[in-house]
Amino acid sequence: MTSGEADVVATEDRPARTRLIGGPGILLVWLYGVMVVGAVSRSAFQIATEFDRAPLPYTLSAFAGVVYGFITYTLVRGGETARRAAVVCCAAELVGVLAVGTWTLVEPSAFPDATVWSDFGMGYLFIPVLLPLSALYWLRRARTA
Repeated sequence: MTSGEADVVATEDRPARTRLIGGPGILLVWLYGVMVVGAVSRSAFQIATEFDRAPLPYTLSAFAGVVYGFITYTLVRGGETARRAAVVCCAAELVGVLAVGTWTLVEPSAFPDATVWSDFGMGYLFIPVLLPLSALYWLRRARTA
């Protein structure tokens, strides 16, 4: 099995489950984990200290953190059901990044403070827009026959 393929894990009490964290999937889990910590900690601090200043951006950052957390979980969990859930979440994440990124450029007054997805993730080195694209590619390759 090459490093680009997903591993299959089986035990006596459960059927084989495709591992989604083999090869490049390990990097995706690590990056999503970093994004969870960044988005959740940032939004938690902002919501706790200055929510009235910019409720929409802070709420969107918290939502992004939850999405990142769920994607991280599904990648670690593995299996076809988890892969499908991750595909749906990554697609939703990509739509969110593109929508919020466009919204912040078209109507900047709606965002007095940045979100994780503002300007297509420019504050996070564009990782928020590149990560779902990479994950969708990986999940497509990890699909079971």
